Parts: sequence; C-alpha cells; structure tokens
Amino acid sequence: MAQVRREWPGAVELEVTTGDGPLRALAYPALTGRPRAGDRVLLNATALELGLGTGGYALVVAVPDRLPEGPAGPGHIVKARYTPMQVCVQSADEQGSPHHEVLRDADDLTGMPVVVADLHSALPAILAGLREAGPRAAAYVMLDGGTLPAWFSRAAAGLREAGWLAGTISTGQSFGGDLETVTVHTGLLAARHVLGAQVTVVAQGPGNLGSGTRWGFSGVACGEAVNAVAALGGRPIASLRVSEADPRPRHRGISHHSLTSYGRVALARADVAVPELPGEFGKQVTAQAAPLGERHQLVSVPVDGLMEPLAGCPVRLSTMGRGLAEDRAYFLAAAAARK
Repeated sequence: MAQVRREWPGAVELEVTTGDGPLRALAYPALTGRPRAGDRVLLNATALELGLGTGGYALVVAVPDRLPEGPAGPGHIVKARYTPMQVCVQSADEQGSPHHEVLRDADDLTGMPVVVADLHSALPAILAGLREAGPRAAAYVMLDGGTLPAWFSRAAAGLREAGWLAGTISTGQSFGGDLETVTVHTGLLAARHVLGAQVTVVAQGPGNLGSGTRWGFSGVACGEAVNAVAALGGRPIASLRVSEADPRPRHRGISHHSLTSYGRVALARADVAVPELPGEFGKQVTAQAAPLGERHQLVSVPVDGLMEPLAGCPVRLSTMGRGLAEDRAYFLAAAAARK
C-alpha cells in the first residue's frame, strides 16, 4: 500500500509497504496515473536492489487498480520507444507544434555560449557561477545518457522555481522537459530561439552510466555536444569534471571522462575552463588539463569569490553523495565554467 510523501513537478514520492518492509518509491503521474493513499502499486526495484544511483527509489510501473487515462495532449513523437513505458509527446520541432515555424529554418545559435558538463550535479553549480556575473536567461538542454524522465530532477525543478532556469529541454529519448526536441541540435536551437536563452547548459540527466573503461561511459556525449554547439554557430565552453575527494583514481583531479570526451571526441574547438585551485592539487589539475590545449583554448579561471554563490544555491549541491564541504573542487570547477 502506498502513502504519498511529497510531490514536485512531474513526480510523486511515495512510501510503499511491502512484504520486506517500507520502500521509498517514485511515480510519474503522466505515465502511471496519480497514486493515492492506500493504492496498490507495481514496483520496479532493480536499480535500488543493485545499489545504483537512483536516489534510493524504487520506481512505480503501474497503479493496477486504476489505469491512467490516454495521452492528454497533441503530438506524435514517441520517446522511450518500443518499451512498455513509451510516451507520446509534442516535440517543439515537429509539425503541428507552435514552435515548428521558428525551428524549421533555424540554423544558428548566434554565438550563444553553451556550457557542456559531464554530470547532472554540475548544473546548479554552473548556474551559480554564471549568475555571479549577473542574472542571464539560462536554459538546460538535457541529454538522454542518464535518466530519461526530466521529472526525476528535483534540482531542475527547484532551479526553475527559483528563476535560475528559463526551462528544461529534454532531447533524444529523454522526455518531460518544458520543451521536447528530437535531437540535441534542435534542443540547442529551441533554447536560443524559443526560450530566448542567453546562455545554455548541456548535461545528461541524473544517473550517468560508467563501466570503468576508457570509452564505456554515458558522458562521452559531452564531446558530441561540443561538436553540435560549434556546428550551429554557438560558443562551446567545456566544464571539467574535477574531484579531490573521489576515491577512484580515474576520477581524481580531472576525471578521465573529461579528458576523453574533450580530448578525443570533441573535434570542434572549445574554451576549456581550467579552475585556478590552490596548492599542489591545483597544480595537478593544471598539468592534467595541459594536453587539452592541443585541440582547445585553455582558459584559466580564478575561483575567488565563487564559494558564496555556491553556498547560496537554491537547491542542494551534491555529487556522488558529496556536498560542497566534502568536494569543494568539484563544485568550484563547475562554477568556473562561466567565461
């Protein structure tokens, strides 16, 4: 039996009584219908049982005693295609969309700066750094390498509510954003020409996937995003994934995710924001970034004054379970990608 704990846009958190004890679960009403207190729910607890990064949630597959209504809105773009939970949305770029005429011939980002990051947890820190120089209309283009439903992100919802985001655009197979698009390219164009963004952040949703191999990680899409920004006449800014606290050697200093994505996959030239971190660790980060200068423009960015806007972020800062106090370098590096 389910009890409703709290809600945020697109998602309902439940506490579900099971034969093995209580579980926290997450339902997306657009897919399952809206659960009510006392409902029986069908759960998928696979990721939870494996200890993966789902925020400690089982996921509601259905409310079997009360099935959801059919698709409510217009649109014929199917996402999560050919899965039992496939969803029909109206994509901003499809025929019949009110934005189709704008996007049909849109072909240029007119120099808009686009910050590309590996992890979803970088999003609020990047926005904090951008706002340190003054508020600008910012959009978030969500890649489909992590979660598919944008509704999972409490951070994106909180940033929108606080006025830090003009909107989220879910691209590819991801869905649930303020706007939907078929590709990253039309997502970027929608950010500029539909939402009127002056700056955009591109990152996957929560729940990135990595296999401990050089190429087997979902964040490899960062390099492709740099190429997309450049192809459309934007200014790509590469945010480095940096950590002084991660216990895994491949992610200490500059993560191999950043070194591979920007050093091998990104064929277009980007501005790589290299944070001026103190001490020996800062020297390590600078040395690790140096080879990226063969392909990109390295931009050394002071981090003085960034702790205050990070501390004032309207949503909780957390990466791999570590907050600002536990991994300052990660959040400072993300906030530095603002020039």
